[in-house]
Amino acid sequence: MTLNSVTPAFVEHLRKQLPAAAFREVGPAYLEEPRGRWQGRAGVVVAPDCTEDVAKIVRAAFEAAVPLVPYGGGTGLVGGQLSPEGALPVILSLERMRAVRGVYTEENVMVVEAGAILQDIHEAAAKVDRLFPLSIAAKGSARIGGNLATNAGGVNVLRYGNARDLCLGLEAVLPDGQIWHGLKRLRKDNTGYDLRNLLIGSEGTLGVITAAALKLYPRPAGEGTAVMVVRDPRAALDLLALARDHMGEGVSAFELMHRQGLEFLAQELPDIRQPFDTHPEWFVLIEVGLARGLDPASALETLFAEAMEAGLVSDGIIAQSEAQRQAFWEVREQIPEANRRVGSASSHDISLPMGAIPDFVEKGREVIAALGAFRINCFGHLGDGNLHYNVFPMPGKTRADHDAERDQIKRALHDLVDEMGGSVSAEHGIGRLKVDDLERYGDPAKLSAMRAIKAALDPKGIMNPGAVLRAV
Repeated sequence: MTLNSVTPAFVEHLRKQLPAAAFREVGPAYLEEPRGRWQGRAGVVVAPDCTEDVAKIVRAAFEAAVPLVPYGGGTGLVGGQLSPEGALPVILSLERMRAVRGVYTEENVMVVEAGAILQDIHEAAAKVDRLFPLSIAAKGSARIGGNLATNAGGVNVLRYGNARDLCLGLEAVLPDGQIWHGLKRLRKDNTGYDLRNLLIGSEGTLGVITAAALKLYPRPAGEGTAVMVVRDPRAALDLLALARDHMGEGVSAFELMHRQGLEFLAQELPDIRQPFDTHPEWFVLIEVGLARGLDPASALETLFAEAMEAGLVSDGIIAQSEAQRQAFWEVREQIPEANRRVGSASSHDISLPMGAIPDFVEKGREVIAALGAFRINCFGHLGDGNLHYNVFPMPGKTRADHDAERDQIKRALHDLVDEMGGSVSAEHGIGRLKVDDLERYGDPAKLSAMRAIKAALDPKGIMNPGAVLRAV
């Protein structure tokens, strides 16, 4: 179906239904994305403060066949939050819907609106001595609606799962303007198709999430953090297995990092305190959270001693204070910013069977070397098989020098990922960046089912057209 651009008459129709405070200037804040790959366009930007007003906007867009792009914190890295072409859309920002609607400590549940910033949710949980474990580098600006719409992962997936695993219920506005009141706090609800899990990960193509019931967890009585130098990714996997033998589900995060990331940090963010005087080739960041009566520092010391004896590690530091613990995490969380400043020729958010990661790292290096001289910064969430495998120009060159090669690099690496049984989108989603990849590597039956679901729920194709599935 042909979509129509926002017109002055359409905007006037919205103004009659919404308060003046709901309208925002169409400016760069809503039209840019972190990597600068696309420039968005919009006919109007609206920021309602309640679900009923969201429904009014969606209903108006549905009736007029006007495209609508839901907008969270704008931190997505695959272009799902903007519309670079086609009919001028409505950008629907959830920035004013930030309320915590309820905290149910005895249930370990918090109900929040979709515009709540992730860091604010962390702080609200801490006030009742609870933990909301979803954590990503952009936690200070990312909004929970976007986290759920992309099924965000982050550093704690190893223990707590993705965003999907941390959500009990949703409230959402469907493409025809109906409000789905699915905001239940139930852990068991087998009443038909699971619309919650259908909307989570749909990237705004099937509806607009307006609120969520989130799982909380008891805060670990003791937390410990360490960095350990490992021989190679194979040794890192063996170290993870050893850590889980010792501490079971107490291992919260296990991050693999390469020397190249530390060199980029030293170059671009020299004020970041690094844990080692000499950059190791590979090292891991381990975080554990243990129950009362267990000492995480002692557990990490025992782990290090056994790993050293087994030849898995050669050096390490166990955090002795909260400040040192935060300093270790700052290294990990600032690597993406250093990457951004250097400018990659091609970046890849991939996942693989954990046992295949060491072979992939070696084969990936060979694949890139066959294409030319590049630097590789491979790092990520080893505990759940998610790598950020980023390819950079050599010193003296910029990413612009390799624009013509970007697709070739991506294709070569993604072919390898697919060949090894992996996924070309681990946690960032499909957005607009990976529509071609989904068509190339996706299972045909799955793609057919996805298109059928999209057509059934959004028959006019107004919801975030061009994201996830190609607009037709």
